[in-house]
Amino acid sequence: MSASWLSRRDFILGLGSTALATGFIATASAKSLGPLINVSHSPKPESGNIKFGYAAITWEGNDAQAMKDISDLGFPGIQLRSNVLKEYEAKPDALRALLNQYKLELVAFSSGGVSIAPGTEADEIAKHVRNAKFVRALNGHYLQVTDSARPKDRKPVLADFKKLARVLTEIGKRTADLGLPLGYHNHMASLGEAPDEVDRIMASVDPRYVKLELDIAHYKQGGGDPAKAIRQYRDRLLFLHIKDVESLTSTDPGARKYRFVELGRGSVNLPEVFAALDEVKFEGWAVVELDSVPDKSRTPKESAQISKEYLEKKLGATVCPCDLI
Repeated sequence: MSASWLSRRDFILGLGSTALATGFIATASAKSLGPLINVSHSPKPESGNIKFGYAAITWEGNDAQAMKDISDLGFPGIQLRSNVLKEYEAKPDALRALLNQYKLELVAFSSGGVSIAPGTEADEIAKHVRNAKFVRALNGHYLQVTDSARPKDRKPVLADFKKLARVLTEIGKRTADLGLPLGYHNHMASLGEAPDEVDRIMASVDPRYVKLELDIAHYKQGGGDPAKAIRQYRDRLLFLHIKDVESLTSTDPGARKYRFVELGRGSVNLPEVFAALDEVKFEGWAVVELDSVPDKSRTPKESAQISKEYLEKKLGATVCPCDLI
């Protein structure tokens, strides 16, 4: 097994065997931005079969630099976005050559938001299928979609979720024909913002064709418990965004009340997340993502290094595969 897989780790010292057994049974049944979260009383994940990628979004379109930096840091995978289509859609071989040069697997491709506006269904399906073909040409693993279907002037209703689910399922059927699984990405300001909204979408799609790409920070910000979601959707998880988020205070009613930060610098209980992944025996990819660098004195690579160090030093993960060193 590759050394890029998350290593088995012992739980923290001081926990008795009885307490450990009880915890397992209960679970089965059911730098400058501030200090790292306190993990001294949280069990480290004992095991996992997780490969780590990193998302290029932090580099704000400079994907060549993103590939170099992510490779230099030892991540074996990368997630790219639809902005690369402008340069590479007509020449995927060139992009595949770059990925090979940096020894990176294309874990996932962010295909954008799915609209359910009247008269757009055929175009939406065609767009994402076209993107799926591009991803297949790059030997990529997954296609990711969000949605742009949340009403701005009213609360979502059941019909919104049903319509989105129908379009997602149709996209998923066609990407499945290409051998490419489709993952729905829960996201703030989308129909899949709050946990119950994610539930409605996942209950309405055809599970054969649409899986959940769980973003743990968006799920936390939306009012949910990411570890609980992992247990709930254990059989439907495609891959994950490993991400952290902190709350912001502002007197401006229109200002965003949160921002994404490097791992360990926000409110997501990451040890608990990885313990849940271990519990459900998740095997697959986890993409570390940071939308933008929160401290502009740092570079995207420096932020990525912070998150890598958190994974390795706080969670005992081995991010860098030996065969890439």
